[in-house]
Amino acid sequence: MRRGFYIGRFQPYHNGHQAVLEGIADEVDEIIIGVGSAQLSHDTQNPFTAGERVLMITRALESIDCPFYVIPIEDIRRNALWVSHVTSMSPPFEICYTSNPLVIQLFREANIRVKSPPMYQRESLSGTTIRQRILDGEPWESYVPGPVVDVISEIDGVQRLRTIAETD
Repeated sequence: MRRGFYIGRFQPYHNGHQAVLEGIADEVDEIIIGVGSAQLSHDTQNPFTAGERVLMITRALESIDCPFYVIPIEDIRRNALWVSHVTSMSPPFEICYTSNPLVIQLFREANIRVKSPPMYQRESLSGTTIRQRILDGEPWESYVPGPVVDVISEIDGVQRLRTIAETD
């Protein structure tokens, strides 16, 4: 049984994440998806709660042909201990998929195999870009899977992001 681990903040989960996870599904028997910075929400960089992000991911991956587990992981702010924290919160895995240089370094130092999957349309598919499009009133829905649009609508996420971005 080969399990792969993939972590992100997913603020929001978008088509780039979806493409990477579909590729990972072809390589492993099960996927563990870590929802990073799980303690953060209701600010412009992290508008969605961990539970909302779990819902986005779970609904978007309903048709994927690979079992997956979505695990919220809070930050501990001690990089030297972070991999131990992650592995204590997650089912066992053999390989970490990431393109984040710090995450690559930390997992390699812990002797866990790391693979950097190709990023899908990174120039346009980033949470920062999507959040900014929402704030600017520009179309954003085509950048995320349909089920994510539904979750953001269900939680009134567009209005939440616009409200928390306001200044007094």
